[in-house]
Amino acid sequence: MFKKAVEAKAQQRLSGADRKKLKRTIRDRFPRASDADIDALLPPKAEITVSKFQNRVHVYGVEGGFPLFFNVDGRGSEIYPTVFALWKLPEMLPYFMLKGGEVSRFVIGGADLMFPGISVAAEGLPSFSAGEPWAVKVPGNPAPIAVGSTTMSSAEALKAGLRGKALRIMHYYHLCRESVEGHYVPNSGFLEDVVLEDPCFLASNQPSDSSEGATCESDVPDVQQSCVNNENTEGSIDVNGAISDACAASMQNDSENAAKEITTDASDLKSTANVDAAKLDIELSSLSIEDIDSHLDRCLLQALHTTVKDKDLPMPGSTLWSNHVLPCRPSGITLDIKKSSHKKLSKWLQAKTSTGLITVKEDKYKKEAMLISVNRGHPEYLEFKPEKRPVEKVVQAGDSAASESHSQKVLEVVEVYKSSVHVNPIFASVGADTGKLYSASEATDIVFKYIEKENLVKQTNKATVVLDATLCDALFKGAIKKGSTYPTEIHKKDLGATFINRMQAHHMVTRGGESVVRKGVLKTVQIMTERRQGNKKVTKVSGLETFLIDPEALASELQKKFACSTTVAELPGWFIA
Repeated sequence: MFKKAVEAKAQQRLSGADRKKLKRTIRDRFPRASDADIDALLPPKAEITVSKFQNRVHVYGVEGGFPLFFNVDGRGSEIYPTVFALWKLPEMLPYFMLKGGEVSRFVIGGADLMFPGISVAAEGLPSFSAGEPWAVKVPGNPAPIAVGSTTMSSAEALKAGLRGKALRIMHYYHLCRESVEGHYVPNSGFLEDVVLEDPCFLASNQPSDSSEGATCESDVPDVQQSCVNNENTEGSIDVNGAISDACAASMQNDSENAAKEITTDASDLKSTANVDAAKLDIELSSLSIEDIDSHLDRCLLQALHTTVKDKDLPMPGSTLWSNHVLPCRPSGITLDIKKSSHKKLSKWLQAKTSTGLITVKEDKYKKEAMLISVNRGHPEYLEFKPEKRPVEKVVQAGDSAASESHSQKVLEVVEVYKSSVHVNPIFASVGADTGKLYSASEATDIVFKYIEKENLVKQTNKATVVLDATLCDALFKGAIKKGSTYPTEIHKKDLGATFINRMQAHHMVTRGGESVVRKGVLKTVQIMTERRQGNKKVTKVSGLETFLIDPEALASELQKKFACSTTVAELPGWFIA
């Protein structure tokens, strides 16, 4: 009934050879994932760590991030993605669709998946073999809630009459609070109080726009169900304990800082906020459906004129709405697509497509409306005059001293990039300085300037760029294996990231009036605990110098705050340029 916390017996960074071996294993075991998908999960220039546990489980992840893959036997033959990895890449694994919330409560409680709880499509049970990795989803939500291994083949399952155990659950999204344990809301993710308990889900998976009409089951499962789940998983390898321990270590500092910020912000609330909210409700209720439709059209035109660029297309409809349309709404107005005549974002975009202003198509994989192109010669576009909205900065005299003291403590970290020998010809062609540091957006603008100058956009497909010799060498020379064919085209959405990966990565750290620029990817602060002399634990913190933090001053402050002894020692091989 009670289980001790799982602690990693070792944690280390992977060498270059081990990184390649891990990616090769992932590529062979999960053929649905392309090389670009694997690089998105495990970036080439990021540090990959492995945590080794007593039960022989190895957990892999990007340093400072969430666990992404785990190896059950420690030999590399049985590697699985975590639910955190599947939230970023849901189509990596085939999946079983559950019949509903009645079944999902047992799965997220730790029970194995049985065949009667699977929703079988009209075309029949999909084909699979025993021992294959499969994911588990609920209707209406693309985010998997569990991953496991099949216990029998599809032929054996049909012979058994679709009875018995279908999937041995290896990792599942575990709820923390007994009062709502097992509740899952289709189309909307987990309940709000559960999401607040687990920042991993909040950071990795956001609910989709298709969540309207979702309902929550009101019955709370009996706490005794935990005994049933424990019996089903008794004697199995505790993968969830290992992964939860690895995830908790990465989230501990963030949760403490968030709690402090929430407490500080709550103390600053004024009683006038209730009055403003009441006024806003009155204003919203007075808006008719025609007024809301008019505001939507004006905000879209404002966004198309100011923030939506052709180089950013194709663009998901949800991104267009949240990052471009909503910021263009008038002051004091809250736009709600459900209160318009269209009711849904996809229907509104299709309506604008019928007028010829934009072109929208549905992504057959993501089932989401995608903005493909903008007709900038359309009469509505030409007649609309975009508003210039200057940003006003009002600082009261009484708050000036507080703002100055606060600015001295603000830490700012910016990733910047410098031209390399690979991309120097592109910079020279557009007249850009090769010795200057650029942000990611500035570097992307340079390569798109080159494309516009050389007219490399494919005429039959505006989302594709044709590679000439100079651009092809800049992006792929030295990265393609000998004997392999160089690509002739590249998608616009992949161009910026590929170009930046060929540049020299730097990072700029600023704290108050002190600023420093260092070469390479930013290294995170490492926090490790060791057990000494029985139950005594020692916490080791390293990497503070990267963020311009004086270890001596921090040690003195921690000694006072926690009433403990602290020491500062130099680490062998540690050097800050």
